[in-house]
Amino acid sequence: MNRLRPIVQVAADLGIPDSALEPFGHYKAKIDSARFSDVTPSGALVLVTAITPNKAGIGKTVNTIGLSMALNRLGKKAIAVLREPSLGPCFGMKGGAAGGGASQVEPSVDINLHFNGDFHAITSAHNMLAALLDNHLYQNRHTGRWKEVYWKRVLDVNDRSLRHVLSGLGGTAHGVPAETGFDITPASEIMALLCLAEGAEDLLARINRIILGKDQHGMLVSVSDLGFGPAIAILLKDAIKPNLAQTSEGTPAIIHGGPFANIAHGCNSLEATKLALKLGEFAVTEAGFGSDLGGEKFFDIKCRIGGLKPAAAALVCSLQALKLHGGASEATMKEADAGALEQGMVNLERHLENLRSFGVPVVVAINRFPWDTEPELDWVQHWCAERKVRVAVTECFARGGAGSEDLGRLVLEAIGASQIAEPRWVYSLKAPLAEKVQQIVQRVYGGAAASFSDAAKKKIKELEQSGFGDLPVCIAKTQYSFSAEPQGGAAASGFTLPVREVLLNAGAGFVVCVAGDIMRMPGLPKVPQALHMRLDDDGTVHGVG
Repeated sequence: MNRLRPIVQVAADLGIPDSALEPFGHYKAKIDSARFSDVTPSGALVLVTAITPNKAGIGKTVNTIGLSMALNRLGKKAIAVLREPSLGPCFGMKGGAAGGGASQVEPSVDINLHFNGDFHAITSAHNMLAALLDNHLYQNRHTGRWKEVYWKRVLDVNDRSLRHVLSGLGGTAHGVPAETGFDITPASEIMALLCLAEGAEDLLARINRIILGKDQHGMLVSVSDLGFGPAIAILLKDAIKPNLAQTSEGTPAIIHGGPFANIAHGCNSLEATKLALKLGEFAVTEAGFGSDLGGEKFFDIKCRIGGLKPAAAALVCSLQALKLHGGASEATMKEADAGALEQGMVNLERHLENLRSFGVPVVVAINRFPWDTEPELDWVQHWCAERKVRVAVTECFARGGAGSEDLGRLVLEAIGASQIAEPRWVYSLKAPLAEKVQQIVQRVYGGAAASFSDAAKKKIKELEQSGFGDLPVCIAKTQYSFSAEPQGGAAASGFTLPVREVLLNAGAGFVVCVAGDIMRMPGLPKVPQALHMRLDDDGTVHGVG
C-alpha cells in the first residue's frame, strides 16, 4: 500500500476549499456539500454491479475502486463513490467491506469500524424516535390505545435474538407493554431517507413524512403529527454530510450511507453521488449484490428519485463464481471445469439482459484470481465477443489501478459510443403496487408471478387508499438467487415470488415488499469473523478488512 496522503491534499485536488472540509484526523473528513449547491453536476456516472453472489467471491467493491483508479491513470478525474460498511457483516462473515489487496479505500480499518460516526448517528436518531413515540403512548395511555405501532428499533449488529422482543414490561410505571423487535441499522428507514435526501431541508421533510403507526381511529400517524421531526434532524446534522477518504493509490473516494440491497435499496447517498458528479469527470459507484437487487433499485429508486442518468455499467463476475453457479463444488471451483463454467454462464447472461434492459451500455469485468487458467478466461471473453459485449479481465486486487486499465478503456469507449439518456424503468409509478412487484418478478427475476399473503394484500389496499400507491417498490429477498429461495439455482425461472409482508417507508419514498424468509435483522454464523480479530499493543488491528 502506498503511503496515505493527508486528506487536505486529496480535497485540494478536487477543488474543495478548507472552509468546506471538516477533517476527522489526518486521513478522513466530512464535506459540507451545501457549499456546492449552486454547482451543476457535469460528470459521467458509472454503475458497477455483479452477477448473483455466492461463496466463491466476485469482487464488486474491489473492481469499483480499481476502475476509479484506472480512470485516473488514464488521465481522467474520477471519484469512487461507495457505501459505508456495517459492523454486522464486518464482525459476522465478511470481516470488512472496503475492498482489498491493492484496491481498497483507506484508512480501511477506520472505514470498516466507526468511520466518521454516521451509522451511530442514524442508530441514535432511529431509536430516539422510538423512545419519543413510546413516551407519547405512555403519557397518553388513558386517552386511547393505538391500533398498530409500526416503528421498531435498530442496532448495527447481527443479533437474531433481537428480532422479536417484548418492551415496556414491569407494570404501568415502566411503559406500555408491546411486542416489537429490532432491525439492523442498514434496514432503518432513517438510513434509507438520509441516502435519498438532498440537503437539510429535504432531510427534515422526509423525517416528517415517516409513518409511525395507526391511532385508535384507524388514522395513520406521521412524525410531523407528533412534532418529533426537528429533534431527529438535529441528530443527523453531521451524518447528512458525505465523507471523503482515498483509494490505495491516493485518488479520491466519497463514502456515505450504507443500506443493504437485500433488505433495503442498496445504494450510497444521493448527496455523495451528486457531489462526485460536481467535483469529478467520472463518478464510479456500486449497488449492493447483483443487478437484480442493488442494480434494479439503483435505477428504479435512486436514479428515478434523484434524476440521475447513468452513462455505463460494469458487470463483475469471476470464473469460480460462474463455476459454482454451474454445479461445481466449493472444493473444486478453483480447478479447470469447462462444463461447470459453461453451465454457469446462464447467470451472467441473465444479468446482462437486466442491465441492457435499462438502456445503458454494459462492459463485463472478469475479476481474475491467481488460479484462473488462460483457456477459461479466453473462453468467457469469446462468449462475450460472440454476443457483442465488451469484456475485460481485471487484476486490480493484485495490481491496483494498473490491473483495471483495460476495463477503464472499454468503459470510456462504451460511453463515447452511446448517448446518455434517462434509464428505461421496469415499471410505471402509476401502476398498482402489486403490478410493480409483478413487473420486477417477470422482467428482472425471470419468474412467472408474485403471490401475496393476506396480510400483504390488506396492507397494499390500505396504502393505495391512503395515497401511497404511486411510490416505487423495494423488494427484500435473498441475494443468492433470482427467486426467494437461496438455493434457487443459477437462473431460476417460472417460479412464484411469495410476498409475505409489506412495509411503508413514506419518508424514504418507497414501499418495501418482503419476500420469502429474508430477515431484516441478520444472525451471526457459527464461527463469526469476530473470533479471528485481535488488537496489538501498538493499536494495530488484525482481521478487519
